[in-house]
Amino acid sequence: MAARPPPARPHIGFNPSGRFSSYSTSDWVDDDAWDSGSDSESPTKSQWKQPPNAKQGSSTSPKPVPKSGPSNSSSSTLASSYTHLHAPSPSSYPPRAEQAQATVKNGWTIVRKSTDQLGGTELDETTHTGEGVADVEADGSDLILGDMDPDVAVQPAAPSFKPRQDQGSIRDDVDEIVNDPLHLIRQRPPKRYQSLPSSSTDVSGTLARERSIKSNRRQKFVECITQEDVNMAQLRKLAWNGVPPDLRPVAWPLLLGYMPLPAPLRASTLARKRQEYQSLVDLAFARNREGLDQQIWHQIEIDVPRTRPGVKLWMHAATQRSLERILYVWAIRHPASGYVQGINDLATPFFQVFLSAYIDSDPEEFDPTLLPSHVLNAIEADSFWCLSRLLDGIQDNYIASQPGIQRSVKRMTELVARIDPPLAAHLDAENVEFMQFAFRWMNCLLMREISVQNTIRMWDTYLFHLYVCSAFLVRWSKKLREMDFQGIIMFLQSLPTQGWTDHEIEMLLSEAFVHYSTWHNAQSHFGK
Repeated sequence: MAARPPPARPHIGFNPSGRFSSYSTSDWVDDDAWDSGSDSESPTKSQWKQPPNAKQGSSTSPKPVPKSGPSNSSSSTLASSYTHLHAPSPSSYPPRAEQAQATVKNGWTIVRKSTDQLGGTELDETTHTGEGVADVEADGSDLILGDMDPDVAVQPAAPSFKPRQDQGSIRDDVDEIVNDPLHLIRQRPPKRYQSLPSSSTDVSGTLARERSIKSNRRQKFVECITQEDVNMAQLRKLAWNGVPPDLRPVAWPLLLGYMPLPAPLRASTLARKRQEYQSLVDLAFARNREGLDQQIWHQIEIDVPRTRPGVKLWMHAATQRSLERILYVWAIRHPASGYVQGINDLATPFFQVFLSAYIDSDPEEFDPTLLPSHVLNAIEADSFWCLSRLLDGIQDNYIASQPGIQRSVKRMTELVARIDPPLAAHLDAENVEFMQFAFRWMNCLLMREISVQNTIRMWDTYLFHLYVCSAFLVRWSKKLREMDFQGIIMFLQSLPTQGWTDHEIEMLLSEAFVHYSTWHNAQSHFGK
């Protein structure tokens, strides 16, 4: 996983409107919120630069008419809180000179990290991360050991910032996947895990059990999704523990209601919706830039280059042009709210999930110009419609005065007072208002507090944003109760979640579900 930049400016939250959840509530909109941010400066004032290794091209606002097609230009900024800083891509950082050199054990020396199979030799303790099992399964990177001269010192590579070698790997069957999403399930075999060294008997046994559980769960997903008429209740139940990554491009459209449950209707529906989106784009940009709503377009021009700073995928001009079209078409279709800062980030999980269906490499490292144009257009259209579905239930978070956010933050204040009275009393004593930090949490569905990978896992299961935010705050209760006003605000704006994995997200969701079960049907306890 690429290094995650510091938390940045505020963003958005969402209401699943019953699509991600088997629980439905009549007043769900109270539980969701969104942030308009404060980044209103002109693009000419934003001095963001290309990384040293970027190709020469446009790195500012888009061309007058954002058209589909390949482009090699790129741009990036690194946003921190409300200040926009300059920083190269994390993968461009050189290895640290003071890193310890490779340790020799019985004539064996760690040379480098690669994607080949693990050797059958004991690993040097100096290179163990403490997350060995997870690392092997997550990224497939292995250690190559060689019989080296003990007198020769070898400088180890910096695996955290080393670009993937297969960043341009495209599947051979992309045309089939565009026309029939189920082709993805029928043709892609389950992930094959690499063998462990023979000396790791206990670890190997634990991994074998975990893999067996994952394999069984994946098989249940496949059986559910490939039914002639998908059982939505069953799919939501399976999604509670997370959707296998290779099945998300099929499961998410079904959960959101974008793709119909009856299998015979899916291909024709996708083709129709994609063509409808293309017609909307053609109509919106028919008169070039002069025909655009200048106020909306101006803000989109500012926000798009700031999306996912430091991530290669979002530095490519082709990705930025797609995002511009998605945001502008959505805005003109929703005149009551228009475009609000932060919606750009909510589109990124969808784009990356749908992109992953067509490639065999990390979406965040991928160059979208390598894709055929019709495939990139399909990814863009699917992202647009799923984003629209996500935002359908929270329209009052975007209109004037943002009443949805006001209600959600008020209810969160009352809920935390019931869940953790000492914390609520301490925040009140320090004059910390929930609006000072919870506004951003409601806005971006915690996307500025956790990584996109964590966000994607959370969206598999998302049920109750109000309760997730409350559980998220209470998680830091002990530390917060030892801080003063300034310490609390600074801590909540830069939470230590960089190392979070699916385990932490699942624990957070479980805690939120407990609060939901306890308090959701006890509304008389809220309010004064």
